Amino acid sequence: MVSEHAAQVLVASNRGPVSYTLNEDGSLDARRGGGGLVSGLSAVDDKVWVCAALSEGDREAVRRGVGEEGVRMLDIDAGVHTDAYNGIANSVLWFVHHLLYQTPVEPVFDDEFRRQWAAYETYNRAFAEALAEEAGEGAAVLVQDYHLALVPGMLRELRADLRIGHFSHTPWAPVDYFRLLPDDIGEQLLRGILGADRAAFLTRRWADAFIGCCTEILGGTSGTRIGVHGLGADGDFLLARSHEPDVDERMAALREQIGGDGDRKTIVRVDRTELSKNIVRGLHAYRTLLDNHPEWRERVVHVAFAYPSRQDLAVYREYTAAVQELADEINKAYGSDTWTPVVLHVKDDFARSLAAYRLADVALVNPIRDGMNLVAKEVPVVSDHGVALVLSREAGAYEELGADALVVNPYDVSATAEALHEALGMDERERAERSARLAEAATALPPQAWFLQQLEALREG
Repeated sequence: MVSEHAAQVLVASNRGPVSYTLNEDGSLDARRGGGGLVSGLSAVDDKVWVCAALSEGDREAVRRGVGEEGVRMLDIDAGVHTDAYNGIANSVLWFVHHLLYQTPVEPVFDDEFRRQWAAYETYNRAFAEALAEEAGEGAAVLVQDYHLALVPGMLRELRADLRIGHFSHTPWAPVDYFRLLPDDIGEQLLRGILGADRAAFLTRRWADAFIGCCTEILGGTSGTRIGVHGLGADGDFLLARSHEPDVDERMAALREQIGGDGDRKTIVRVDRTELSKNIVRGLHAYRTLLDNHPEWRERVVHVAFAYPSRQDLAVYREYTAAVQELADEINKAYGSDTWTPVVLHVKDDFARSLAAYRLADVALVNPIRDGMNLVAKEVPVVSDHGVALVLSREAGAYEELGADALVVNPYDVSATAEALHEALGMDERERAERSARLAEAATALPPQAWFLQQLEALREG
């Protein structure tokens, strides 16, 4: 059944543009999010965003009929969501696409996996059915990410009239690694995305990997068009936000923590404590820098922000603890009464992140594998005096920024340490010129334009 207020543009994602907190007195507080989808949808009329209720506050809002116009929040059974989101999306699909498995011992696809996979199917079907109800005749539907890989195929069966797109915000695994998945599951995932008229990716590399999987496993992409849209930084927003008073306050506090009367250099990283971000090797590289180039002792501080991620999964809690432990070890081994080598913060604070961007002499972005990595694009835009970027060749951003970055193999700690040494010693003029080119490339396709480009390409057929 189609809604009487059928929309012509729809977005589907696990997390929506608004979330609700249930207070002790029973009241609900709404909090709006940001990002490319939010700003992109704001530019179009007659739209609906379909998302999941993620918290008890969200579920209570759905039960009470509280919501925002243009947002449909699905109250999917909490157990189904947990199995689909943590069990499959984040513990299987994320690991496959980021090449994170320790293959001598994992993965193990047993009966428990099959039970969780059934929940993933149920979760995706709930989205497909909601989209089918909300979409007007011939509407454009943009389905987001690995959480909802089956939705395009399911929706195609329900509504053949729709223009369906799927966008992958992660890397895509090469075919040999993708085949770690059970054969039937791998085929189901590919056919699910191929239910779309158009499947799009952040870089050509990830698009080609998807085509390779489809060609090897299914014999081709079945007429689905493949696109690439390299999400860029929102330069105007970042520059304005980074000069607000709260950012100036954070800069003063960071300068005090850095010490050295303002003459110390800073190596900055800002990440979630996500396994793929490679924070531990980054810290090892910094320690190697201090060992191999002792002239930097007392003269440089590593400002590392490692914000907790997915702490309901044990492996993420252990990784967060390992980051804290290694930072403490470095400070104990090399620090002095006047110098703290690593300034580590683990509490999420966007204003403080922007302050660090402005102060950075060197930005370290060394993921094992990353769909894009917007930090690599944001730091050059915000930097006050130009920044040298040490960038992993396995970040999607490498495709656009590699020419003006110092590029590293993320597994090579020694080479990363040497890149940090080169970055710290870079001539100020060269650093400023590189940084300006990085900022220009980083803002080539800002979020709203990125979304509207996809919508236009889907409508063009």
